[in-house]
Amino acid sequence: MQPTAGHPSPTPFSGEAVAALVAATDGLVLLPGDEGYAAECAAYNLATPHRPAIVVGATSPGDVQAAVRFAVAHNLPVAVLATGHSALSSNGAVLITTRRMDSVTVDAERRTARIAAGVRWQQVIDEASRYGLAPLSGSAPTVGAVSYTLGGGLSPIGRTFGYAADHVRRIELVTADGALREVSAEQEPELFWALRGGKGNFGVVTALEFNLFPFDRIYGGGLYFPGERAAEVLTAWSAWTADLPDEMTSSIALLRLPPAPELPEPLRGQFVVHVRIAYVGPAEEGARLVAPLRAIGPTLIDSVADLPYVAVGSIHSDPPMPIPFHDRSTLLREFSPEVVNTVVQLAGPDVQSPLVALEIRHLGGALDRRPGSGNAIDTRGSAFLLYGVAFGGPDQAEAFDGYLTGLIAAVEPWSTGQRFVNFFSAADATTEGVPAGYRPETYQRLVEVKKAYDPQNIFRLNHNIPPA
Repeated sequence: MQPTAGHPSPTPFSGEAVAALVAATDGLVLLPGDEGYAAECAAYNLATPHRPAIVVGATSPGDVQAAVRFAVAHNLPVAVLATGHSALSSNGAVLITTRRMDSVTVDAERRTARIAAGVRWQQVIDEASRYGLAPLSGSAPTVGAVSYTLGGGLSPIGRTFGYAADHVRRIELVTADGALREVSAEQEPELFWALRGGKGNFGVVTALEFNLFPFDRIYGGGLYFPGERAAEVLTAWSAWTADLPDEMTSSIALLRLPPAPELPEPLRGQFVVHVRIAYVGPAEEGARLVAPLRAIGPTLIDSVADLPYVAVGSIHSDPPMPIPFHDRSTLLREFSPEVVNTVVQLAGPDVQSPLVALEIRHLGGALDRRPGSGNAIDTRGSAFLLYGVAFGGPDQAEAFDGYLTGLIAAVEPWSTGQRFVNFFSAADATTEGVPAGYRPETYQRLVEVKKAYDPQNIFRLNHNIPPA
């Protein structure tokens, strides 16, 4: 591994050092070329291969501590992999995989869950449902719950309850000094503030405790319209969002679907407009609110109905299997007719767009309300999030990135100028790009926390906030 600018050169590690790390851990320790190395480093985003200098398959906080201490001793950065939806590489690092740390404990009386580092959202959803409770899970139930929450956590029911990070009670993590810390609003409050929105900059989170909510059903699903009606449906949806209660969260996407046999026949190989609905309340009221969308005209599929929350992943129907993808996003002040026209010109039915999906999520509601203890989520007040994604390998990266850069530039007149941290692409997660996720005063406060807890910036293979 080459030295990183501003960091000491890595110290070559010996077989004895690796043996000592093996002795200090209960999980796997693998080097390039070892059997199982490639499988251990496999990620959801196949466009971002991981080739760390050494990988530790952690089974406990103690394993994480040993891995961090090894990294510090050899001047190596630390990267963490739960599901690998991010497009950030761990090449040359000490990679800690957390998938074996998968415990979920629900306290039904307190309406909380405590989860370990590698837990995916479907595990939490299933366990909470046994008690009539629900978490603020993501649109894809296969996403790792910890990383999602540290980056903010934008749920399909986010307008009702706010960001997932707003409801974190306690965080257990290993910091750069190898210490295992319990962090909360009362205990190390500045670190607690920074962790909720500052992503993976301050340590390796080994457990989270957060609030659950007393419901187990929603009125939700999808309305699929023919793609040639994109302009009409986008315009109607935009107007419909203007006067909704906080209990209604929705998004819309232009989808270019593959001819995959697992897709329903009306969608297979088609360009469609997908309106996603999640209403937290009685089904009859949800149906009344959705009626103006149904009045647009015939749908290819209408799956919006009373839905158990355990099936919330069916609303967006994100691909569950690993795929190679490239993406970009931005936050918008409005989704006006001018923005609709721009979107249709760039990705509508008459355009050869490389995007498999161009999504617009409606924000506002509880997402605009800052929690009492405060946190580093700094994108409140944005009205919509625009997100584009293309599927393809590294050989297509240049073409995809060029198109996505043009897309973001085209909507810049209506952008807030900010990005949402959980939707950072590799192009956003740069020294110049990361500050766009925060106001200047918030970013400087994060820098000060980084100086205090990770002055050597060993946690830098992420959406990095350098300590200087």
